[in-house]
Amino acid sequence: MSKRISRVNELLQREIGEQLRRYYGGVQTVKITISDVDTSPDLRQCKIFYAVIGDDQDINAAQAFFKRVGKELRQRVMARVTLKYFPRFDFMYDPSMERGAGILDLLDQLDNENDKS
Repeated sequence: MSKRISRVNELLQREIGEQLRRYYGGVQTVKITISDVDTSPDLRQCKIFYAVIGDDQDINAAQAFFKRVGKELRQRVMARVTLKYFPRFDFMYDPSMERGAGILDLLDQLDNENDKS
């Protein structure tokens, strides 16, 4: 990945998070974190990975939220970021934070068992 694409990814991730906080700051968006952005080299497509704090119901609500406001969010970001070609946003759920939290829980359990021994 080129340095330019990396910078574009970081810029889009920061700006999407800012727009979510500023314009969609309800209880639902507090549970959403933009974990990664992956833009294609030709700047035509952009996969936006998000993580959700909560259960399956919260994940489904986040998916419905991005379907509902995805185009509007893209327009807001487009107004703040100038690129020759502005990518189309594809929002994708990222379960890696959930897996990471599960691993940390297992490590804590092991640590507690070692303390008891």
